[in-house]
Amino acid sequence: MSPAKLPQGCTNFKVRQLMRHIGRIYDAEMANCGLKTTQYSLLSNVLNLGPIRPADLAEAMHMTPSTLSRNLQPLLAAGWIEMGAGVDARSRLLRITDAGRVKRREAQGHWKVAQLALNERLGADKVSALHALIDDSLALLGSEPEGESDQEVEGAIND
Repeated sequence: MSPAKLPQGCTNFKVRQLMRHIGRIYDAEMANCGLKTTQYSLLSNVLNLGPIRPADLAEAMHMTPSTLSRNLQPLLAAGWIEMGAGVDARSRLLRITDAGRVKRREAQGHWKVAQLALNERLGADKVSALHALIDDSLALLGSEPEGESDQEVEGAIND
């Protein structure tokens, strides 16, 4: 690749800048139902994967157990997720409650509004191209280095 064709600027900074802009669109809309995007993602994942052990949920969502625990606390306190007995006396399982299903359904409508707003602002073709570029990049980068994690799983909120 010739020097003229090399990317200019810091890729990390550009990706973070894009994430902040996209995040603001989703965060503003999700605030209308009183949830953060991470909380909506947790509700969706517990609905789709549960009942599930916290360790398994953390792994599925590429989160550290401590990050998961911290993010679960408001959902447990609100009664949207409950932690019950597992298969033995030492294990626990997370389940979405009926109130959590109602909250998630409400939040899903707001998530769709945010997604449509992003599609409108960028254009559906660019959003699809962005998804393809991200998917290709993730496949090329391979698995995460030890100790790093994402805070959400997109697939669970894409229903």
